[in-house]
Amino acid sequence: MKYKDIISKLTLKQKAALMTGKDFWSTVEYEELGIPSASLSDGPHGLRKQAAASDHLGLNASVPATCFPTAATMANTWNEELGERLGEYLGEEAAAQRVNVLLGPGLNIKRNPRCGRNFEYFSEDPYLAGKMAAAYVRGIQKNGVSACIKHFAANNQEERRMVLDSVVDERTLREIYLTGFEIAVKEGKPRAIMSSYNKLNGEFTNENKHLLQDILRGEWGYNGVVVTDWAGCNSRVEGAKAGNELEMPSCKYGVDDLVKTVESGEIEESVLDECIDRLLTLVYATDNAVKGAPETFNIEEHHAFARKCAEESIVLLENKNNALPLSALEKVAVIGDFAQNPRYQGAGSSVVNPTKLDKFTDCVKDVEINCIGYEKGYDRFGKRKNGLIKKAADLAAKADTILFFAGLDEVTEAEGLDRENIKIPENQIECFKALKALGKKLVVVLSCGSAVELKTLGGADALLHAYLGGQAGAIAVAEVLCGKVNPSGKLSESYPVEYSDCSSSPYFPGKQMTAEYREGLYVGYRYYTSANVETAYPFGYGLSYTKFEYSDITVDKNGVNFTIKNAGTRDGAEVAQLYVSMTGSGIFRPVRELKGFKKVFLKAGESKRVEIPFNEYTFRYFNVKTDKWEEERGEYMLEIAASCTDVKLTEKVYRDGTTDVLPYEKEKLPSYYSADIKKVSDEEFTYLLGREIPPSGYDFYKKNRMVIHENCTVADLRYSRGWTGRAFSGVIRFAIKFMRGIGKRTTANTLVMGVLHQPVRGIAKFGSMSRRQMEGLLIMFNGKFFKGLKTFLTKERKK
Repeated sequence: MKYKDIISKLTLKQKAALMTGKDFWSTVEYEELGIPSASLSDGPHGLRKQAAASDHLGLNASVPATCFPTAATMANTWNEELGERLGEYLGEEAAAQRVNVLLGPGLNIKRNPRCGRNFEYFSEDPYLAGKMAAAYVRGIQKNGVSACIKHFAANNQEERRMVLDSVVDERTLREIYLTGFEIAVKEGKPRAIMSSYNKLNGEFTNENKHLLQDILRGEWGYNGVVVTDWAGCNSRVEGAKAGNELEMPSCKYGVDDLVKTVESGEIEESVLDECIDRLLTLVYATDNAVKGAPETFNIEEHHAFARKCAEESIVLLENKNNALPLSALEKVAVIGDFAQNPRYQGAGSSVVNPTKLDKFTDCVKDVEINCIGYEKGYDRFGKRKNGLIKKAADLAAKADTILFFAGLDEVTEAEGLDRENIKIPENQIECFKALKALGKKLVVVLSCGSAVELKTLGGADALLHAYLGGQAGAIAVAEVLCGKVNPSGKLSESYPVEYSDCSSSPYFPGKQMTAEYREGLYVGYRYYTSANVETAYPFGYGLSYTKFEYSDITVDKNGVNFTIKNAGTRDGAEVAQLYVSMTGSGIFRPVRELKGFKKVFLKAGESKRVEIPFNEYTFRYFNVKTDKWEEERGEYMLEIAASCTDVKLTEKVYRDGTTDVLPYEKEKLPSYYSADIKKVSDEEFTYLLGREIPPSGYDFYKKNRMVIHENCTVADLRYSRGWTGRAFSGVIRFAIKFMRGIGKRTTANTLVMGVLHQPVRGIAKFGSMSRRQMEGLLIMFNGKFFKGLKTFLTKERKK
């Protein structure tokens, strides 16, 4: 151990205390032993350090910091170099604010577009997500600050996220949900990783030895710190056994539990010593770097870089008859609340207090756009107001071109709850139709953090997707519209024609005890291309103001080479994508899978030779029979494409393979071999899992009554025996409904996120309760009010 001498001087109680937070955002320090406290802060796309009252929900304002584009937005750049530079700026700001650990980036897979936190994640594809996350980590840690990749793993819905069991087969887990983390760990080398709230195949992730020991530390060679998500620790003892170094935030009874189990001999004290050694390695390394860093950063320089990121992330989805870029002679009417009050980031723990904020209605004055006026057009939060539409139409009638800003509001996409649908609000569609009826050129600028149904915006002459572009997103949009910037973003997720087309739509969200991943490998474009399901816009798609030509493909043992030419009249950038497939495979596979990409910047008329190398991820699959990564013998198709459906060049390569052992009996998995996975039977899913499907419903001991334990949520308390539990749950559910009814959706969302789906142990941890106080609550909820109250009010027995 690196810090054996220091650890030997710690008492058992001190060791246990080091493994939980001192408070909401920092670790315990022992000045007499030279052990400093480390500060942790949210910050996937900008720092959220709270100077006063601390919370994990984004309720209280934080210290001003640069709000960069969200991960979902940055993934559209397909630019690892840009991501690494963004990480450097994040790390610089973290060091300036004396933050040791930056909690990000997030790289959970976008399994379903309704997941409320998709704006915070990179992609539906693990290779793209992993490469971008690794770039962020390298950049952040150049400043000596630690990145903390999250949420590990299979956290793909927000509803009941703290108690839900993600039921996923091993091959799907490895290939889809862990590969991004694997790339980020091996290539980025983060000093910290955050375990997710949920269970994974029956065990909470921070207690899951298969996940944390066999895979993370064993196969990937990770030697950093594992920290829980806030109040995401079920058993502190089992977490320590699995190698979870730090529980956050401060938990009184977690410390006591560790002490008692060591004293009883249930675990060796050396287990704590090993965890503390890794924790001290993180604390000392980051403390030295943070203490020596400048206390300020260049606000204007960081804002300019946020603008650069936003420019490269904007995706041009439609451009009929070259409607864009706009001419300086066109009279332009600007319609839509988002033009005046930009939607530039998500909601929840990642909310950033920006150093400055650009608005399109201000920025339009600084570019060559002849704006004749602005109208709000619609109510931001969905209320129907016909007067707003009339004013918008009256202004638009005087214009040659209409710029209509549409999208989702801040309370629709938020941490802690999932979207009810993926539609654009109806009042915005009504405004769009009224504007379309005028017969003018109509350009839509879309702002949202995840996929939406776009058929209702059909008929627009141009559609520009700005995603959530951060504090400088508005000026980036203006520059793309006027042609100063040539759009080069490409979608990092598929856009379905309608929600029911999604492969996971029959299985999302898990409502009671489990979330069953019956769609298996067929997530996003892997499903749409394999099942021949049409999308509105495919993965990897994006238009430019210029044209690119592909030619001269060659393949050798190291990779694929080809030529790209900018055949247009404007400088621009193209994202070339490598997809790999195999015909005649003995296992089921998606039709094509992304295995490499390269963003190429070309002047008008310029050509470049491009190489996309092979690596350990190119041809592998996880074989559940041999329990390791294998290559299948045979011929592989290599496709160079402009999107997952726009293949430009093809070539074949033969691979010798590593084993002839096949993992499946084909006749037992007909849905997976045909990609017809919307109605997977219990028998077929059982075979895929290799075990029985766990019960998905509540464990009632009689109708609508269940024993309440520490992992029951406030929503579950409606089924408690005790009136106190039913009353508490009823009050919270009524308050949510009432707040929504009077238009206080933000407050309603906060109650859902912070209370309704919070388990009893979460309430105890956030409320700084002792174990005895939590036990008192459980006794009351289970029908023994006075006994429970007495227990709650009685102090913890001292030894």
